[in-house]
Amino acid sequence: MFLPLFLATGTPVALIVIIALVVIILVYLGTRIKIVPQATEYIVERWGQYYVTWSAGLHFLWPFFDRIKRTYNARGRVTDVITLKEQVLDFPPQAVITKDNVTMQIDTVLFLQITDAKQYVYGAENPGFLIEQLTATTLRNIIGELELDQTLTSRDLINERMRIILDEATDPWGIKINRVELKNIIPPKEIREAMEKQMRAERGRREAILIAEGTKAAAILTAEGSKEAAIREAEGKKEAAIREAEGRAQAILNVQSATAKGIELIKNAKADHAVLTLEAYKAMEKISNGQATKIIIPSELQGIVGFATGLVESLKEPKK
Repeated sequence: MFLPLFLATGTPVALIVIIALVVIILVYLGTRIKIVPQATEYIVERWGQYYVTWSAGLHFLWPFFDRIKRTYNARGRVTDVITLKEQVLDFPPQAVITKDNVTMQIDTVLFLQITDAKQYVYGAENPGFLIEQLTATTLRNIIGELELDQTLTSRDLINERMRIILDEATDPWGIKINRVELKNIIPPKEIREAMEKQMRAERGRREAILIAEGTKAAAILTAEGSKEAAIREAEGKKEAAIREAEGRAQAILNVQSATAKGIELIKNAKADHAVLTLEAYKAMEKISNGQATKIIIPSELQGIVGFATGLVESLKEPKK
């Protein structure tokens, strides 16, 4: 495109070639400039040997001398960028056999982080594939030492043992294993059915216990309520009896007080023997109106009674 233009303007061919070479060189040099993003690194080799590790920033790769080392990432893909972020690997289910000869499927999830890019590149070929195989063999060894019930109830123990073993094995590769988790434990169908039956039986037992405890609590509350009601009723009767006795005592005191006042008034009035005798007669009259069939009269009152009777009879005689 530029060659006909320069020929038309009379520019020498040598100058055109030089300008084209300069442009090509500049473009090539531009491709040798690398910008490394944050949390990533590049491994640079010079003359086929390790030269330097590039961290985040602007770098220049010398032509013909330097090249960026290509390697496998944690998922097994070829790349020239090494990420320092934490990564997760989800491995497919593995067939394992427990100590009591039960075959089950277990899949694991592994969290790792590259801590040394140089050791990661030169320590192992395809570290992700090696970690997957190492995880499978480690899991089989650990599960082979446990029975079925221990396997189902000891996830934390299995996770921690696997993390320690894998972290120690991958340390020369510049990899840090942060966490290992058993995502799914799938026992055989017969075992799952037996576990479901056991679970239903356990729930039925818990339900029966809860019902029995509820019935017991209700009976206790009912008995306590009856007891409290009986106590309240007895206290009410006791209070009523006390009030009634106090009323009777007060009435007796009032009567005795009135009687005492009457005697005091008679004494203050200086009543003679005749008045006292008349009062005695009134008392005898009240006694005679009672239900008694026999009345005993003191001897000193007999004369007075006879006199009174005669006087009454004389008053009853008609006038002539």
